[in-house]
Amino acid sequence: MKPSMSGVKTSVLVPLLAGLVMWVGATLGAEPPAITNLTLAAAVDLAIRDNPDLQSLRAKWEAMKERPAQAGALANPMFKYSGMDTIDRGTWPDTNEKRFMIEQEFPWVGKRDLRTGIAVKEAEVMQRELEAMTRDVVMMVKESYFDLYAVQRATAITKDEAEVLRRMGKMAETLYTTGDRSQADVIKAQTEITMLKQKCLELLAQEATLKAKLNMLLNRRADAPLGPAVTPPATGFSGNVDVLFAQAITNRPEVQAAKAQTERYELERKLMAKESVSDYRLGLEYRDFGDSPDMVMFTVSVDLPVWRSKYRAGVREAEKMRASSLAARESAERQSAFDVQDASFKLQTARRTLELYQTELIPQAEARFGASEAGYRTGKVDFMDLLESERFLLDAKTMAAMTEGTVGMQSARLERAIGREFQTGTPEMTKGAEIGAEHGS
Repeated sequence: MKPSMSGVKTSVLVPLLAGLVMWVGATLGAEPPAITNLTLAAAVDLAIRDNPDLQSLRAKWEAMKERPAQAGALANPMFKYSGMDTIDRGTWPDTNEKRFMIEQEFPWVGKRDLRTGIAVKEAEVMQRELEAMTRDVVMMVKESYFDLYAVQRATAITKDEAEVLRRMGKMAETLYTTGDRSQADVIKAQTEITMLKQKCLELLAQEATLKAKLNMLLNRRADAPLGPAVTPPATGFSGNVDVLFAQAITNRPEVQAAKAQTERYELERKLMAKESVSDYRLGLEYRDFGDSPDMVMFTVSVDLPVWRSKYRAGVREAEKMRASSLAARESAERQSAFDVQDASFKLQTARRTLELYQTELIPQAEARFGASEAGYRTGKVDFMDLLESERFLLDAKTMAAMTEGTVGMQSARLERAIGREFQTGTPEMTKGAEIGAEHGS
């Protein structure tokens, strides 16, 4: 018996539809592309380009840049038509007398320029807000990046240390088989390896959290794949605090925003003072009288700003707002100075701590572990002393890695404090003594 045509169509269409549904589902739920070997520059560029908060503020700034053209434009001209006829025996709507009038309003001299200037300053304030948020996002990206870098370094160090513990366990097992050591040493080594695995799990949890935070800043899904952070923090920064203070006042977006607000309200004060001066309107009227000769009339009209109290109140308001902006600028400058002092001191402390780990503590810990290992082989040192020296070496290496990340984070905070990125070794940064040296740090 032949199958029906409807059955054949169904057998063909069902797999096709199922495949289409699976393809659409896979497309919509596809994971974002993985980023391998994540560099700091790439992370910062992605955040500046894709961060949704920055996109929102950037669109507002671009919108406000269109306001000056609107603020300085003339009002639309007014066209007026009127017809007049007798009530009795009128020819409505075709009246006997027709009037056509066009009228244009002109603000008093200087008002349009002031309104344009106010709109320009408002757009500049929004631009400074965008710059401030951009600096905040860049700082958070760098903090998360260097924190991730440190955690990944600590994880690698911990995994490498597991091999050291296995070697210690084998040494203890060999000495146990010869009767020189007890079985307890072997068990202690195995227990220490298990504890090290637990520490690795904690570090991996920290790494997952930092990756999720970094993905959020990059406008990616929290579980989007991220490769290892490969850019080490710059640890050789040095500079003069007075130079940094001056740069903060010049570059800090909050200071520049308060300055623009001050200039904006000064223009507002001048505008409100001019509002008490009359605007004027020019008009041209054409009259059609039917059988009589047509006529043209030129008209001039002016406002009568008799209610001057509101304009005086507007001037006082602008003066108070300007005083408020001046105070805000001073507050921003003081905050900038504090942030520079705080970040520079913490950066210097982190650098010195890292140097202490790298040049003294880690070499001492390595020497102590080597002596303990040799002493354990000869029976002069027990296993707990060897284990303690191994723990001390691991802690020193781990803390050095975490401190290196702290150096990067404090560098990012110092950049945020001065309102710009800096490059190690530039003349403006290396001029003078190291950070805080003249302050006795």
